[in-house]
Amino acid sequence: MPKIIKLIISIMIPLTSGFLGSIFTGMSVKTWYLNINKPLFNPPGWIFAPVWTVLFIFIGISFYICWNNDFGTNKKICLTVYFLQILFNFLWSLFFFGMRNPLFGLIDILILWLFIIANMILFYNVSKIAGYLLIPYFLWVSFATILNFSILLLN
Repeated sequence: MPKIIKLIISIMIPLTSGFLGSIFTGMSVKTWYLNINKPLFNPPGWIFAPVWTVLFIFIGISFYICWNNDFGTNKKICLTVYFLQILFNFLWSLFFFGMRNPLFGLIDILILWLFIIANMILFYNVSKIAGYLLIPYFLWVSFATILNFSILLLN
């Protein structure tokens, strides 16, 4: 398969998951989310789409790098952990925004956070750059976890 096709597929996987998750977000962000209590450090709404777009591109490039290296010696584990973290990322939007349930969102994001750490380690073992590309994702989800927890406490 040509490398450019692999790159496009690699980037489209997280972007597609993010787009599907945004359907749930869009249903609640202008209604339910406006009316709940949020902490003072809650970012403005306009920041989320560009940040997530960049993060999904980084996630895709990281995947592409590992794919080009045949995922190292742990191919099955790498792919399983990667797709599980993509799934839990999507599910967070479903739980938090779609179901309007910060508790389910928090449980999900804690599991997601663990899968991101595992994914970073696995990808780092294939390519240091692939692992480093996931650091901004890890940091943003860490912040989102604190934000989710704060919203749960305030509501």
